[in-house]
Formats: sequence, structure tokens, C-alpha cells
Amino acid sequence: MSARLSDLEARRRQSGAFLRSRRARLTPSDVGLPNGFRRRTPGLRREEVALLAGVGATWYTWLEQGRDVRPSAEVLTALADALRLDADERRHLFVLNDRAPPEPRSTGPERVEEPLLRMLESLTRQPAYVLGRRWDVLAWNRPAELLFGDYGKLEGDARNIMHILFADKAHRKLLVDWQDVASTVLAMFRADSARYVGDPDFERIIATLSRVSPEFRELWARQDVLRSLSSHKRIKHPVAGRMTFEYTSFAVTGSADMKLVVYTPLVADQTAEKLDALLAASKTNGRGRTAR
Repeated sequence: MSARLSDLEARRRQSGAFLRSRRARLTPSDVGLPNGFRRRTPGLRREEVALLAGVGATWYTWLEQGRDVRPSAEVLTALADALRLDADERRHLFVLNDRAPPEPRSTGPERVEEPLLRMLESLTRQPAYVLGRRWDVLAWNRPAELLFGDYGKLEGDARNIMHILFADKAHRKLLVDWQDVASTVLAMFRADSARYVGDPDFERIIATLSRVSPEFRELWARQDVLRSLSSHKRIKHPVAGRMTFEYTSFAVTGSADMKLVVYTPLVADQTAEKLDALLAASKTNGRGRTAR
């Protein structure tokens, strides 16, 4: 217990020091306040920060002093706005106060940056692709194309992983353990989609799959959720035969809603050798592809 209290006290002290440092870098004119009388120290006064955030001046003073006050997520958001914190600074403030940082919805077109495309290209013996916030396939490498098919031939919702899994009969035949994969993947998709409830693009793909796939409709109704995990996937490839991969999902730095999914060939079913044979038979050079 004492160690835990010490940890909390240290966090409170660091939070107070961080708030003071952010307050010191601002001037009243930066936040729309009059400069007033001459100031002995640079930066905003505590009373001014409290006013901007809509909290009591005494309470805010205690917060900076590292006392045992526990701001809510709403108050931390107000303080972050008052102090003009950027995304990294906001996250730091929330972590110091043991609160889950807010994860704003991403909007607009999604772009896979060149460093990530180069990484895809470098994975010459591991099928891999990049998924967007709605699990649309945004980019993929040559091994993934040889294993799962050419994503470039799919348009719109058809290039969405959930659509491919539940509505693409050819892809379904590839998966030896389709039922297990489908229930697990759908539960992970539900967890990821929670922040986008009501979003028209999400609602459209869910409605479409509920209409065309009885299995999706049944599994969606269960309300199961899972966080991303590593697992095995057995593939029955039309040319190479049975193959077994371990697949892992990685968050993409700077984009909370984008993930890199990598399939690593396992010893089982001589998967690495079969993948090498597919690559050798391919006449293309294995460059990474991206949706345009």
C-alpha cells in the first residue's frame, strides 16, 4: 500500500510541475485575456488558468501543489484546452492523473505514409497489409496478394476485411477454420468500432453484412468484444495447399486507428517453403501496393 501511495504522490507532483511549466509559457494575450498590470513572473496566473478551465482557483492551486485532488476526464480536458496543450501533452497530462486519454475520432481520407509502405515492401517473406479505422485494406505487399488475392481488384466496401470475411465466398474457402476466425475477428472489430457508433460508413457496412450474411447477423447480436491478439490462421491455398501462419496486429505510430497486420509462416505444413515457391513463380517484383 505504501508503495502505491508513493507512486500516486509522485504522479501528482509530476502533474503539478507539468501544469506549472505549461502555464509559464503562455501570456494572457495568448488566451484572449488582458495583460493587466506588470507581472513579477512570466506566464499566466493560477487564477487565470482556473477561470479559463471553469474550476475554482483554490482547487487548481492544490492540483499544482500535488495535493490529493483527483480531476475528472472532463476537467483535464478543460485544463488542456485552457493551457493550449497539443495531442502529446494532453495524453501526458491524462496519464499522470491516471485517466484514460481521450481518443478522438479520425475523419477524412486515410493515407499510408511512405515509411510504412517501404516497410511493407521489405517484408518479402511475410504477407502483410495495413488496415484503416473501418478495417478497409489501405495497402498490402506482394506476399499478401499471392496468399489472399489481389485487393486492387476490390472496390469500395468490398475491400473491407469484414466484407471479405463474411461476404466473399472465395476468401471463405481459403480459411480452414472459418467459424473460429470469423467469431474472433468480429469481436475485435466490434471493440475497435465502439468509438464510431453512429458513423455512416460503419453503419453501412454493418447493415450490409447483417443483410447478406446470416453468420454475421448472429455473431453481431452476441455483443462479444476482444482486443487485438496474436493467433494462428490455417490457409487452404488453391495452388500451394495447406499453410499455417501466425498473425499479429501492430498499431501504427501517429494513427491510433491504423494497424499493420503481419502473417509469419510457421514450420507446420512447410508453410515457408510453399510461400517461397509462390513468390518464385510470381513474375512481379513484390512491391507494396496501396489503394488509390
